[in-house]
Amino acid sequence: MHSTRIVEMLEVTEAAALAAARWMGKGDKVAADQAAVEAMRTAFDSVSISGEIVIGEGERDEAPMLFIGEKVGAGGEEIDIAVDPLEGTNLTAYGQSNSLAVLAFGPKGTLLHAPDTYMWKVATGPQAADAIHIDASPTENVRNVARALKRPVEDLVVCILERDRHNDMIAEVRAAGARIRLITDGDVFGAVATSIEGTGIHLYMGAGGAPEGVLAAAAMRCIGGCFMGRFEFRSPEERARAEQMSDLDLDGVLDMDCLVNTDEAAFIATGVTDGEMLRGVKYFGQGSRTHSIAMENKTGTVRFIETVKRAGAEKFWVRMD
Repeated sequence: MHSTRIVEMLEVTEAAALAAARWMGKGDKVAADQAAVEAMRTAFDSVSISGEIVIGEGERDEAPMLFIGEKVGAGGEEIDIAVDPLEGTNLTAYGQSNSLAVLAFGPKGTLLHAPDTYMWKVATGPQAADAIHIDASPTENVRNVARALKRPVEDLVVCILERDRHNDMIAEVRAAGARIRLITDGDVFGAVATSIEGTGIHLYMGAGGAPEGVLAAAAMRCIGGCFMGRFEFRSPEERARAEQMSDLDLDGVLDMDCLVNTDEAAFIATGVTDGEMLRGVKYFGQGSRTHSIAMENKTGTVRFIETVKRAGAEKFWVRMD
């Protein structure tokens, strides 16, 4: 893919984050999400790509824009795009941490068209990439990651979505001796944070949306960590739809090669609210400041990018690699 694509796509997540952040703390998650979707869709019109949304806001009859199969871009290189214009709608609506505007992309035909169902997930960073498995018990994964990181289990922090379905997992992780960082929303953040130094998160486990699993897998492929998943269908109808979308073994292990089948994947996220990984949008007078992360598998780079945008002036960049 073209080397300038990261910068172009960064404009897209920035636009979504800036729009959503206007609704921070106002208690209206629907309005926040709608603002992010509309801004992201408009921003795509200026990007010189022929893109197809493979993971988005839903099927054509469920979403007015950024629906699965929608074509975006001004024309050019053919790419697959996975988007979550506002990951953590509740987090934004109630002024909580770690909401993001997220996208991943790769050459056409390389990102899995994940069905809208649940996926059991496990993720960790590069140092423990060979230590986890989706079929291992929580205790085994905790102990194996601690061993790979050469630290006591008591020093390990496991990120888990706070859901009733995870009660047994939470109890088992605590019994194993690890500490837990419970999050209310945003499991793309939970998975990716395991690979970002300074977040204090070493392992992510639990069940969340399958589409978000592809986004997380793209990031982990870029950064060198490990992500594995397995579908958890909630109804026969969900399974039937999944069978129409893919010829995968729907009961098999979903590794990163299955979810993101390319060495040219890229992942970009812009913070909407402050968090451990990214700072949120800040407004000042007629300008704004955003903080983003951009990962590119082909070059092995991870960039933290701060953008200041002033009304009537060109924006300038501060890059922190």
